[in-house]
Amino acid sequence: MTVEKRIQLVRPVHVWYRHENVEAAKKFAVDFGFVETAQVDKTTFFRGYGSDPFVLALEASDKTEFGGAAFEVESEEELHRAAELLPPETKPTEVHELKDFPGGGKRLTFYDPVDGFPFHLVHGQQQVEKRDPKFPVLEFNYPNEKNRAVNKSQRFEKRPAPVHKLGHFGMCVTNFARCYEFYTTYFNFFPSDLIHNDEGVNITVFFRLDRGDELVDHHCFFFFEGPKTHVHHSSFETHDFDTQVLGHDWLRHQGHTNCWGVGRHVIGSQIFDYWFDPSGFIMEHYVDGDLLDMNEPTQHKKASPDNVYVWGPDMPSTFLH
Repeated sequence: MTVEKRIQLVRPVHVWYRHENVEAAKKFAVDFGFVETAQVDKTTFFRGYGSDPFVLALEASDKTEFGGAAFEVESEEELHRAAELLPPETKPTEVHELKDFPGGGKRLTFYDPVDGFPFHLVHGQQQVEKRDPKFPVLEFNYPNEKNRAVNKSQRFEKRPAPVHKLGHFGMCVTNFARCYEFYTTYFNFFPSDLIHNDEGVNITVFFRLDRGDELVDHHCFFFFEGPKTHVHHSSFETHDFDTQVLGHDWLRHQGHTNCWGVGRHVIGSQIFDYWFDPSGFIMEHYVDGDLLDMNEPTQHKKASPDNVYVWGPDMPSTFLH
């Protein structure tokens, strides 16, 4: 199927999680570097130091589950067009106001046509004033290039790694081909990297947004095929490598469980650090990811650990399940 014009997404803005033990999840969120900004009924909203009114929502629930990711669309008209364009099997809601949410705005929710996980489209959220995390200005000394002034030192504060923004999220899906067809037909997702198996069949995609000459993150949404659908992880940008490793140590000293990291990915280039929250969801800090525009074609790679990371701890055997 083809559509005359795909729904125009601008960027990912927040993710939603439901927890049976929401207090433990909230403690992890603060240790991870989020800042609580509001509580509305059973949902607590957290922001980063960027201009988004919130990047994470934690809802108290009798069932622990992923509540979906939200992408900003270009206009309110685009929200209404999505409500008309999306196929009935995705069960799109009406466009509705987010009256009590930080930032307000309007939203439409639909459900993945293969596995049924929620996916949100939003527009009109009011941006907030950026926070100053008071990062030190660093000057690095190299063997043949000394940038730091004589008698000056680098000093750091032990603390969580402040979150800047939501960078991407990923899903395990049960039918890769059908999901790929749906998301590339209806939205301006473009494959930065396609990963195939020994038979040459694509099994993983890393999508960026087609924004023409505008620079976008290497990927904002990825999925791979597996026997049971689930969210793989949500990934949040922080400032730099020192900030990331300080955050790693903070989480470790607070008794949280590391999933994998710190290491350097191949696809997307970013330095990664994955952690389990108290419900077992994986949250990632990343820094130094690639930026692309539409002059960069799709890259094709065979599935291999060598295409996942170039340095870091051994990848856990269960990481890609």
